[in-house]
Amino acid sequence: MEIENLVQELYETILGANNIFVLTGAGISTSSGIPDFRGPGGFYETQSTSVFDIEVFYKNPNVFYKAIAPLASKILHAEPNPAHYLITELEKVGKLSLVATQNIDGLHQKAGTKNVAELHGTLETAHCIKCGRQFAKQDYINEAKFGNVPKCSSCGGTVKPDIVFFGEALPYDALFRSQRAASNSDLCIVFGSSLVIQPAASLPLYTVENGGKLIIIGFGETPLDKIAFRKYSVPIEKLSKEILKLMKSRSLG
Repeated sequence: MEIENLVQELYETILGANNIFVLTGAGISTSSGIPDFRGPGGFYETQSTSVFDIEVFYKNPNVFYKAIAPLASKILHAEPNPAHYLITELEKVGKLSLVATQNIDGLHQKAGTKNVAELHGTLETAHCIKCGRQFAKQDYINEAKFGNVPKCSSCGGTVKPDIVFFGEALPYDALFRSQRAASNSDLCIVFGSSLVIQPAASLPLYTVENGGKLIIIGFGETPLDKIAFRKYSVPIEKLSKEILKLMKSRSLG
């Protein structure tokens, strides 16, 4: 199907929806200069998944900080792209119930979206694993982006960013809000997620099982492709830019 037809079809689907639940993965931020994890050229092509293992972090935080340094620097300087702004527009016109993100880059908030559930945490804040002292990004990120282990200025303990490592539970509030929003939505749009990391990967099922439609945007197969109303294997940024343009030209945005 030509991109113009895809744009029109997606626009009409959005127009017919009352409550849209959005799930985003790393693929939404690649055009902002942040590499994904599992795709070609992604983070895991050069790094082991053990980088994000909580037990490894406790034993040797150097492993995490040396591996994450280039990514932290890119996230620090990244700007939202049209896909992030499209989601913000959906919120402004009253279509968006919630965006649940697997990303730790903060680009949804940077684009102006208010109702965001950060399923895998954020780099915006951190805490000392010894005394619990809280730190803002500016208080630890300079050490992190150079691959050094940030230390607590109060007790000398290791500072851990507030992201969810393998072996840690997802934030209860973020997961509960996401499950509730997905259940009450008549349309779920997935931007750039491989839908393999649980429990986030199951969130679209809450919409489908309650009679809603599922749209998946991004390259590569996902476990939910067969139950999706539509799967758009096109560049996310390009499709989003055209939808945004159409929304504004027709006074929806």
